[in-house]
Amino acid sequence: MNSKNELEDTLEFLSSYPSGQETIILPSGKEVNVKKYFLKFKPWQGEPINTYGGKAVIDFNGQPEYAETAVLKLFKQNGWDGVWVDKKLYRTGILGNDTVKLPDDKHEILDQIRTNISGSGGCWDLFLWKDGQITFVELKKSKEDKVRSSQIGWLEESIKFGFNSSNYIFVEWNITGI
Repeated sequence: MNSKNELEDTLEFLSSYPSGQETIILPSGKEVNVKKYFLKFKPWQGEPINTYGGKAVIDFNGQPEYAETAVLKLFKQNGWDGVWVDKKLYRTGILGNDTVKLPDDKHEILDQIRTNISGSGGCWDLFLWKDGQITFVELKKSKEDKVRSSQIGWLEESIKFGFNSSNYIFVEWNITGI
């Protein structure tokens, strides 16, 4: 759907972060290499907020955020639009009045991929778009989170739909000291 070079150009803002690749073996047996970036956040030191079932609260530009919303805002600062996919809700910030309706064409993309997946899960954390380009981002807390089989299934179905591994990014994150 997008050429690898087009996506790399629009992701230039991530080049200052350490990066690597993660190899995923799809249910079909095909190996897919997904770009991975390593981000460090500071813990939130301000007034306590709802942790939404135990999510880490981080300081992103002086505001409390979850890792998902911080990375979403990082992309938005660089011209992208998108949402945090929280089950079947689409969020743009920490809890409150942050749920939004997806544009019809973007909603259709997710629905078409979901049609071929057993169960309702698997969509990656962030669904982003810019200038006709689509990127899915999955966040994993360093040494705590692993890629789930439903997310691997989502990756495989989206490749069948027409996306490729360059439409996907892992962000491995952790919290550093103050």
